[in-house]
Amino acid sequence: MTSALLLTDAFDRIRQQVHQTVGGLTPRQLAYRVDADANSIAWLVWHLTRVQDDHVSELAGAAQAWTDGGWADRFGLPLDPSDTGYGHTSDQVAAVQVESPDLLIGYHDTVHAATVEYVGSVTDGDLGRVVDRSWTPPVTLGVRLISVINDCTEHVGQAAFVRGILQRA
Repeated sequence: MTSALLLTDAFDRIRQQVHQTVGGLTPRQLAYRVDADANSIAWLVWHLTRVQDDHVSELAGAAQAWTDGGWADRFGLPLDPSDTGYGHTSDQVAAVQVESPDLLIGYHDTVHAATVEYVGSVTDGDLGRVVDRSWTPPVTLGVRLISVINDCTEHVGQAAFVRGILQRA
C-alpha cells in the first residue's frame, strides 16, 4: 500500500462518518448543544471541514472551497471568511447554524474531493518535505496531513457522540 492510498482511505473514512453523523438531522438537531458551552454537531462538522479545506488547500497550492467555491456565501455565517473555528467562543459556536444537513455534506464532499485529488498525488518521498518552519521541530507534509486526519477524526467522533445523545433523548 502506498502513502497516497493510505491517506485516501483515511479521508474516505472521515467522509463516510460525516455522512452517517449529519444525514437526516433537522436544523434544530444540528444546532443541539449538550450544554450552553458545548459544540454543536453543525459546528463540529463545519469546523473539521474548514480545517481540512484550509490546511490541504495550502499544501496543494490551491484555493479554498469555502471562499473561492462559494460555500461561505451559501452558509451565510456571521464570521470572517478566513475563520476556521479555532478559539471560538460559545457565542461564535452558537452562530454556526445550518439550514440542512445537505449543506454540511455538500461542503464536506467538495473539500473531500479536492483532498483526495491532492493526496492521491503524494508520494512516499514527499512526506518528509518541510511545510511549516514556525514550529520546533519544523512540520513536514506527512505530519501536517496526519494532524488534519487526527483533528477531523476527533471532531466527527464528537459529533457522532452528540447525535447518539440526541437519539437517546
